[in-house]
Amino acid sequence: MTATRPENSQRAVSADEARDVAEAARETGWARPSFVQQIFLGRFDLSHVHPHTDSDPVERERARPFLDALREFLAGYDADAVDRTGHIQETDVQRLREMGAFGIKIPRDYGGLGLTIRSYVEALAMISAKCGSLSALVSASQSIGVPQPLALVGTDEQKRRFFPRIAKGAITAFALSEPGVGSDPANMMTTATPSEDGTTWTLNGEKLWCTNGTRAELMVVMARTPDRLVHGKSRRQITAFIVEVNSPGVEVLHHCRFMGLKALENGWMKFTNVRVPAENILWGEGKGFKLALMTLNIGRLTIPAGVAGSAKLALKWVRDWASTRVQWGQPVGRHDAVAQKIAHIAANTFALEAVAMQTVGLYERGADIRLEAAMAKLWNTETAWDLVDEALQVRGGRGYETADSLRARGEPAIPVERMMRDSRINLIFEGSSEIMRLFIAREAVDKHFSLAFPIISPKSTMGQRLAAAVKAAPFYLTWYPATWLPGLQSFGEFGRLATHLRFAARATRKLGRTLFHAMVRFGQGLEKRQMVLFRAVDIGAELYAMSAVCTRAQMLATQHNQPEAVELADAFCTESRGRIAELFRSLYGPHDTAMYGLARDVLDGKHVWLEQDL
Repeated sequence: MTATRPENSQRAVSADEARDVAEAARETGWARPSFVQQIFLGRFDLSHVHPHTDSDPVERERARPFLDALREFLAGYDADAVDRTGHIQETDVQRLREMGAFGIKIPRDYGGLGLTIRSYVEALAMISAKCGSLSALVSASQSIGVPQPLALVGTDEQKRRFFPRIAKGAITAFALSEPGVGSDPANMMTTATPSEDGTTWTLNGEKLWCTNGTRAELMVVMARTPDRLVHGKSRRQITAFIVEVNSPGVEVLHHCRFMGLKALENGWMKFTNVRVPAENILWGEGKGFKLALMTLNIGRLTIPAGVAGSAKLALKWVRDWASTRVQWGQPVGRHDAVAQKIAHIAANTFALEAVAMQTVGLYERGADIRLEAAMAKLWNTETAWDLVDEALQVRGGRGYETADSLRARGEPAIPVERMMRDSRINLIFEGSSEIMRLFIAREAVDKHFSLAFPIISPKSTMGQRLAAAVKAAPFYLTWYPATWLPGLQSFGEFGRLATHLRFAARATRKLGRTLFHAMVRFGQGLEKRQMVLFRAVDIGAELYAMSAVCTRAQMLATQHNQPEAVELADAFCTESRGRIAELFRSLYGPHDTAMYGLARDVLDGKHVWLEQDL
């Protein structure tokens, strides 16, 4: 592999080049088990997630002083003032520094708290329920900022240099997106050029939506480095650098402001001839985008827990209001229309926490969670958005009214309106819902694409098809019939939840063969039938949620004497089964082609008349 002269940074990138960059960064193979990957192959092996992991008593005691201090801090923290002013006071940030909130996972040898990922996400759930802006500041600094990639691939020397600073409270950031680049890294325009002696690199370019960029001391910056020849073909390289924000040439062009998270420290950054020492490269040249994906895989553990924390608070608000607000002679929660919403919020709040904690537990067990983390992020954020919307509806006009206005009128300042504004970004942060579905779908069909696609590809020669058929036959001769056979698991230990798990096992086998049928039906065109793949992903997400809910309810009932958890799980699974059945019915989307055609007509200006007379 040899370096080549950098190409013109403005050259348009073809679809094939973009795909090459993304594929080169993919983690291939499954050295460790993945429950979700098996779901898409039609295998509902509950042993991967059962029993649901509980927190370790020793770790709970180690984390207690910090969590108690954090809880006390949050009790006096004025989140409404932060929302109003768009600024988190430095005194509040300093208090967080002093309690170690910016070094929760950093080993104690480097001055951090050395707590586990479970304690970390529990802390973020608490912060998220109180203030979305504060949660973003703390989590972005640790989940996707310098500490996480440093922990993954940093050298001992890099860890000695940076971990102690971060443990003391140095805020960090992650710079990947650009004005013209979102989820397509092949189009990256920020460049890093090596000096002749290779000791330094010169960074030039711009980064957009850099969370914490306006307040950070350190940031990980992804930049294009000179292309390399790989097997005779020029490949674009993306490299990760640790950058000191006070370096000459680093500039905040604009502090971005948003619909919610009013105090988000998010910036449009510019790098002009910024000198970065070669020893600040993370992992090595050309490994930056793969590192970014690995970082995000683990970083996505925090958002599912954070939205679960917010939903729990929303449930409390709804319960308090619906049990005391009297209309037509009885509390509004006694009216069926509102009661149905309350049950839905309660059951799904339980599911949010179950999914978040199951995913954390899988990470703690050493499982490969790239799909589980993406699925938890996708499902939890979309479900939480629905729950906040329902909570606002139950609160009615008081849900839509700001906390400051409620306070001024002498009413309890319940900030449902702020929670809704703050929650919306979670469907976009760290990978939008659409990108999460594309990522999961790519992995969901990977086995079939690698084995069976050459058989049906129009580009394959007869010899290639025969060779592929011989290779694929042993797998499909056993796998495909198994998707039609009843499973051997009885799930009897789950009591009233066993019927839901049996349904999940049947639905999983159906999903496995349905994905195979879709590949045979659409062939190479399947990757363009995104809505078909998206519905399949949503079925997988519901099955993952059902597994988390049933195993968590079982754990709480048997180990914590909380049998009432089974009632919540039963209600959730009943709803989830209905959603799964509907997704199967509509999988092939009889109207998808017509809707796609309509969209093309709109983009071509055919219906511009609809926009007139505004």
